[in-house]
Amino acid sequence: MDDDALTYERFVTDRAQALLRYGYVLTGDPHDAADLVQEGLIRLRAAWPRVLNKDDPEGYLRRIMARQHVSAWRRRKRERLVDRPPEGEYRDAGLDRAEQAPGLWAALAALPKRQRAVLVLRYYEDLADAEIAAMLGISRGTVRSQAARALDKLRADRALDPMGARHAR
Repeated sequence: MDDDALTYERFVTDRAQALLRYGYVLTGDPHDAADLVQEGLIRLRAAWPRVLNKDDPEGYLRRIMARQHVSAWRRRKRERLVDRPPEGEYRDAGLDRAEQAPGLWAALAALPKRQRAVLVLRYYEDLADAEIAAMLGISRGTVRSQAARALDKLRADRALDPMGARHAR
């Protein structure tokens, strides 16, 4: 064994428990802490001669562990897996009313096909302009202009209330 390998092995033996405690403080989970230490030690070994010359291998390793923890945290986006979902299904009362409003569907049916398609894809399917444009084979500008024209036509029909019922004049 060369001298670098011996000093690395001695460092790992001497500091392993402290590094595990540090990993536990970062993650709050002993298994994740062990993973952090292992991955950090692998990366430290690759840079060992360079790090040893700077006389702070533990500080270097702690930075590696902290950065790995933040990267993993970002990747998971704070998701926690659970046995069952914490809540029931989501129901949108506004969407339920819209689906049950015959006047709304009649007004949509009266629109030209492209305008109707743009409105349904944008507001009912919740797609972005670029996705709608790709789906319909038109430009994003056309998507926006067709949506504006369709909404203007729906607004012009003042006899239609938000619930889809007709008002008496």
